[in-house]
Amino acid sequence: MLVMPGDITQRGLSRWADKGGSYRTIHRFFHSEIDWLQVNWLFFCNHLHSAPDAYLLVGDETVLKKAGKQTFGIDRFFSSLADKTVPSVAFFGLSLVNVFSRKYTRN
Repeated sequence: MLVMPGDITQRGLSRWADKGGSYRTIHRFFHSEIDWLQVNWLFFCNHLHSAPDAYLLVGDETVLKKAGKQTFGIDRFFSSLADKTVPSVAFFGLSLVNVFSRKYTRN
Protein backbone atom coordinates (compact mmCIF):
# COMPACT_ATOMS: atom_id res chain seq x y z
CA MET A 1 0.00 0.00 0.00
CA LEU A 2 2.97 2.33 0.44
CA VAL A 3 3.66 2.34 -3.31
CA MET A 4 0.10 2.48 -4.63
CA PRO A 5 -0.42 4.72 -7.67
CA GLY A 6 -2.52 7.88 -7.71
CA ASP A 7 -3.79 9.90 -4.78
CA ILE A 8 -3.32 8.30 -1.38
CA THR A 9 -6.67 8.50 0.40
CA GLN A 10 -8.31 6.44 3.11
CA ARG A 11 -10.77 5.11 0.54
CA GLY A 12 -7.91 4.16 -1.79
CA LEU A 13 -6.11 2.40 1.05
CA SER A 14 -9.24 0.39 1.87
CA ARG A 15 -9.55 -0.69 -1.77
CA TRP A 16 -5.97 -1.99 -1.82
CA ALA A 17 -6.15 -3.63 1.62
CA ASP A 18 -6.88 -7.30 2.15
CA LYS A 19 -9.57 -8.70 4.42
CA GLY A 20 -9.97 -6.60 7.57
CA GLY A 21 -8.87 -3.37 5.86
CA SER A 22 -12.27 -1.76 5.41
CA TYR A 23 -12.69 1.98 5.04
CA ARG A 24 -14.00 2.22 8.60
CA THR A 25 -11.03 0.26 10.01
CA ILE A 26 -8.53 2.54 8.24
CA HIS A 27 -10.49 5.60 9.39
CA ARG A 28 -10.29 4.40 13.03
CA PHE A 29 -6.54 3.73 12.68
CA PHE A 30 -5.78 7.27 11.48
CA HIS A 31 -7.89 8.78 14.26
CA SER A 32 -6.27 6.78 17.07
CA GLU A 33 -3.63 8.39 19.24
CA ILE A 34 -0.13 6.87 19.12
CA ASP A 35 2.44 7.55 21.85
CA TRP A 36 5.37 8.17 19.47
CA LEU A 37 7.83 8.77 22.31
CA GLN A 38 7.20 5.28 23.64
CA VAL A 39 7.27 3.74 20.14
CA ASN A 40 10.65 5.36 19.41
CA TRP A 41 12.04 4.37 22.82
CA LEU A 42 11.00 0.73 22.41
CA PHE A 43 12.48 0.65 18.89
CA PHE A 44 15.75 2.05 20.21
CA CYS A 45 15.91 -0.42 23.12
CA ASN A 46 15.05 -3.47 21.00
CA HIS A 47 17.01 -2.77 17.80
CA LEU A 48 19.72 -0.14 18.32
CA HIS A 49 20.90 -0.08 21.93
CA SER A 50 24.21 -1.68 22.79
CA ALA A 51 25.08 -1.79 26.51
CA PRO A 52 28.73 -0.62 26.49
CA ASP A 53 28.15 2.22 24.01
CA ALA A 54 27.50 5.88 24.84
CA TYR A 55 24.88 7.95 23.03
CA LEU A 56 24.33 11.66 22.48
CA LEU A 57 21.01 13.31 21.72
CA VAL A 58 21.70 16.21 19.36
CA GLY A 59 19.31 18.68 17.77
CA ASP A 60 19.38 21.04 14.83
CA GLU A 61 16.89 23.58 13.53
CA THR A 62 16.33 24.29 9.86
CA VAL A 63 14.33 27.09 8.27
CA LEU A 64 12.30 26.63 5.08
CA LYS A 65 11.31 29.85 3.30
CA LYS A 66 7.61 30.01 2.47
CA ALA A 67 5.40 32.51 0.70
CA GLY A 68 1.72 33.18 1.32
CA LYS A 69 -0.47 33.50 4.37
CA GLN A 70 -2.26 30.12 4.40
CA THR A 71 0.67 27.92 5.50
CA PHE A 72 0.22 26.56 9.04
CA GLY A 73 3.01 27.66 11.37
CA ILE A 74 4.38 30.37 9.07
CA ASP A 75 6.18 33.16 10.91
CA ARG A 76 9.42 35.09 10.63
CA PHE A 77 12.52 33.09 11.56
CA PHE A 78 16.20 33.93 11.28
CA SER A 79 17.92 32.38 8.26
CA SER A 80 21.71 32.25 8.51
CA LEU A 81 21.97 31.88 4.71
CA ALA A 82 20.03 35.10 4.13
CA ASP A 83 21.50 36.68 7.31
CA LYS A 84 18.09 38.10 8.23
CA THR A 85 14.61 37.05 9.34
CA VAL A 86 12.46 35.67 6.54
CA PRO A 87 8.86 34.42 6.29
CA SER A 88 9.33 30.72 6.86
CA VAL A 89 8.53 27.55 8.75
CA ALA A 90 11.09 26.23 11.24
CA PHE A 91 11.71 22.52 11.86
CA PHE A 92 13.67 21.08 14.76
CA GLY A 93 15.17 17.64 14.25
CA LEU A 94 16.66 15.31 16.84
CA SER A 95 19.28 12.64 16.21
CA LEU A 96 20.61 9.95 18.47
CA VAL A 97 24.34 9.50 17.88
CA ASN A 98 26.33 6.44 18.92
CA VAL A 99 29.64 7.95 20.03
CA PHE A 100 31.74 4.85 19.37
CA SER A 101 30.45 3.65 15.99
CA ARG A 102 29.65 7.12 14.63
CA LYS A 103 26.25 5.96 13.42
CA TYR A 104 23.09 7.94 14.00
CA THR A 105 19.35 7.49 13.79
CA ARG A 106 17.03 10.32 12.80
CA ASN A 107 13.79 11.12 14.53
